[in-house]
Amino acid sequence: MLTKDLLRVSRAGGGYHPQFAKREHRPLAARVVGTYQGHAGETRGDLGDALADLEADAPDFKLVRGFAALLERDATFETEAPIGPERARRAAFEAAEAVGVVTDDDRSAALADAADSLACSAADLERSLYADLEERQVLTAVDARWDPDDLIAQYNLSLAQTALFDATELRVRSSDPKALVSAVKRLRLMYDIHVPDGETTDTLHGGAADRASDREVVVTGPTHLFRATRRYGTRFARLLRSIANADEWFLEATIDDRGTDRRLSLSHEDPIEVPDADPVADVEFDSSVESEFAARVSALDLEWNLVREPEPLATGTRVMIPDFAFEYCHGGFRVFLEIMGFWTPEYVEKKLTQLEGLEDVELVVAVDESLGVGEEIAARDFRAIPYSGTVRVKDVADVLREYERQLVAESAADLPDEIRPDADVVTLETVADEHGVSEDALEAVAFPEHERVGRTLLRPATLEAVGEEIDAGVALSDAEAVLESYGASDSSAILSELGYRVEWEGLAGGTVVER
Repeated sequence: MLTKDLLRVSRAGGGYHPQFAKREHRPLAARVVGTYQGHAGETRGDLGDALADLEADAPDFKLVRGFAALLERDATFETEAPIGPERARRAAFEAAEAVGVVTDDDRSAALADAADSLACSAADLERSLYADLEERQVLTAVDARWDPDDLIAQYNLSLAQTALFDATELRVRSSDPKALVSAVKRLRLMYDIHVPDGETTDTLHGGAADRASDREVVVTGPTHLFRATRRYGTRFARLLRSIANADEWFLEATIDDRGTDRRLSLSHEDPIEVPDADPVADVEFDSSVESEFAARVSALDLEWNLVREPEPLATGTRVMIPDFAFEYCHGGFRVFLEIMGFWTPEYVEKKLTQLEGLEDVELVVAVDESLGVGEEIAARDFRAIPYSGTVRVKDVADVLREYERQLVAESAADLPDEIRPDADVVTLETVADEHGVSEDALEAVAFPEHERVGRTLLRPATLEAVGEEIDAGVALSDAEAVLESYGASDSSAILSELGYRVEWEGLAGGTVVER
């Protein structure tokens, strides 16, 4: 991006048209590159004078300054002085106070005294006094990444990015919608996806497209954000690099031009290219937030399976691609999670209500509390989770448990009052799986032919038979072998039911004794 004062746009016809550099400006770009390279070893002030001469001959001084601003990022300026400037000034001021400088002779005497105190010449001292001023810094190296053609390409891209910084909304159609949506999500921009009636979402999730006129991605612009506008605006402008990489693309933006809405239209037919050179300051994506979150979720024993990058969800002519999906282990229910790096209360509300028309689909949003105004959504429901830096797994787990309670209650209501398993010994987990419910849903169910011992169901006769084969004083390993022969593994609960406990003997094992 360029600074706002270097923006070159035309407002003819009420529009907002960037004034791109053209082939005819290549000689000027070459002269700017040559000016930087030719002033290696000279001061910034001398370089500035040379660039001012170029501005006088150029069709637009902003064009020269724009080229120079891009090259400046590859230039290294250093303070060159025999004596550290601050140290030199301190010595000179102390000597001047002692001498009482009034005339030029007094000044020379003070500098001589200061030089003596620093063991240097008066000339070196005077050369060092203000060597750290910006205009006196020396251009020590120019490692330009661009030749004149690449400089023009980078200028045009940067000019368009600067123009987009004041956008309230951006509407994009691309021949590579998957890459476009992926970039929008990685940049954590606020977005919507519109799909024409009758079209599938395949092209938004890995399918190929040969046109750029059907699907539209609508991105909220920086001026609609209440905080962190600069950070969001930088990411917003950064999106143009991904857009311009497609073979065909069309972009339309609404620009807030000092209170007046203007329309900016760009496409692959404009002279916007993405140079091979990487940008000086790349944007850090927030994918680390997702990666860390996924790793921490996988370490928990939840009743949910985590799915990264689930399929797009279509609601009429709109599409949503959440970051995660949590699949309930005991049925086809899904809860989707969207992590929002930027948000407004209205955006959160829109996202939460967007999927209300879909059956068995719920959405939870995690909002970065450092970028919004939390008090404005103080009345939000449990599906909105604030986070700072990283999404806390506990907060998400709490929300999932809210859904679990509802699902358990619903599944329990569909269960019969009594269940009579065929097996003599069966775990509650097995019964729950057979009925497609969680174990918690079985709490109110009666098992008239079995006794519930811990998480295991045993027929009374089987429990009695087990008791007859286990006596006090046997090794725990022997008792467990008896239980395994009956298909039971919950040794602690069953031994307790039979009136025994385990007396441990260090790490060597244990002995079954009466309680």
